[in-house]
Amino acid sequence: MLKEDGFSYCFDPQKCQSCGGKCCTGENGYIWIDEDEMSKLSRYLDLDIANFKSIFTYQVGVRFSLKEKEYNGGFACVFFNEKDLNCGIYEYRPKQCKTFPFWSYFKKNYNELEKECIGVKQL
Repeated sequence: MLKEDGFSYCFDPQKCQSCGGKCCTGENGYIWIDEDEMSKLSRYLDLDIANFKSIFTYQVGVRFSLKEKEYNGGFACVFFNEKDLNCGIYEYRPKQCKTFPFWSYFKKNYNELEKECIGVKQL
């Protein structure tokens, strides 16, 4: 079980194997990615950064978000692997994804998190 200071819940990453990628799918939203993350991911995909940005991201003010695709009546991250129901770029996923489910928002909205993530448990 993973724990983070300041959070009233813990997380069992083993549950991800049976979850079906709920954290990668659902309502549309922003999947923030910074310049360093885009650079590493573009190298992994063997694309120059300009092509990577035009294919996989869109700009929101001064920030970038990964694009989404339609999936099961909702949306999924463009890198969601629909066959295996998991992240197709797991080792290169953005910080936003790496820190899930330990987001400040969920400190006050645990009920929402519990619906989205089968791996969380109140302490």
